[in-house]
Amino acid sequence: MPGSGLLKDMQKTFLFHAIAAHFSNGLIPVAVLYLMLTLSTGNTYFEHTVEHLILIVVMAIPVSFLSGIRDWKTKYRGAKAPIFIKKIRLSALLFIFCISAVSIRLCIPDVMSRQGIEHWMYLVLLFSMLPVVTLLGHYGGKLSSLPKPPHKSPQKP
Repeated sequence: MPGSGLLKDMQKTFLFHAIAAHFSNGLIPVAVLYLMLTLSTGNTYFEHTVEHLILIVVMAIPVSFLSGIRDWKTKYRGAKAPIFIKKIRLSALLFIFCISAVSIRLCIPDVMSRQGIEHWMYLVLLFSMLPVVTLLGHYGGKLSSLPKPPHKSPQKP
């Protein structure tokens, strides 16, 4: 069958966590870009795109988080190295920021036309996600550039 070699190669090299992480972490900078377009133009359609993007991110973060935990436990045997603890904490922080922003946006649909505390909280939450995903990507890149830890072979009795 043509392409079966490609499928086999993809099965061997498929990294679900990397795909899930890049998906959600890639949408946040786009959401911030659309937020800046909203702020500079006043066009509400740009802000609707922000809403849709962060809704998608809210659904994608748990997939990325759980696949990362699975990889951490299988590839790194759950090592309690500081880099893993940082990534876990940053992921939780990102989820909190994202859930909070989505909650504000859904509870107050006209939040961008207001000038109260909820408006500023919404903006701060959205802009705060950017350094979080940057750090998550930075630490993920550091991990992916490390050599794989050797697997212990079963001891013979």
